Amino acid sequence: MKNIFLTAFALIGTLASAQVAIGKDSVSSNAVSLEFGAGNKGMVLPYVTNTAAVTGAVNGTIVYDTSDHRVKVKYASGWKDLSLDATGAADTTIQNSKTDDPAARVSITTGTPTTVPGILVLEDDNKAMILPKVDSPHLNIQNPAPGMMVYDTVKKQLAVYNGTVWSFWK
Repeated sequence: MKNIFLTAFALIGTLASAQVAIGKDSVSSNAVSLEFGAGNKGMVLPYVTNTAAVTGAVNGTIVYDTSDHRVKVKYASGWKDLSLDATGAADTTIQNSKTDDPAARVSITTGTPTTVPGILVLEDDNKAMILPKVDSPHLNIQNPAPGMMVYDTVKKQLAVYNGTVWSFWK
């Protein structure tokens, strides 16, 4: 079922001129590849058991590391921690019995998809993703999932949730 859904989603992205709106009718600009609708919802990042074991990650890859409960981004020579607080937590029992399909991948591009590894790969060089926008997510998202990421429209900052607290980045 997972592969069918991902394939269908990839086809929808291709048919939509490489622009995808989730939770709304259309994207706000030609410069947007992926945009989320309004509401107190965030985007939950993929869980990895340890970023040290991740191979082939390219700069800009963002994950939730369950070994230390931190949101991390891959850059130049390593992983940068985006969780300012070290008290994160996550219940991974729902995924523990599952196996990964390394070929599962969605690409949104106006050209030919590359072989860059990732679950969701935005490949255009002139479009960007707009994160879900939430007013004060630490107050308005009732039960955030570990690894959740949103744009806080009040603080005008990136907000990431490590399973216990929100961290905010300018």
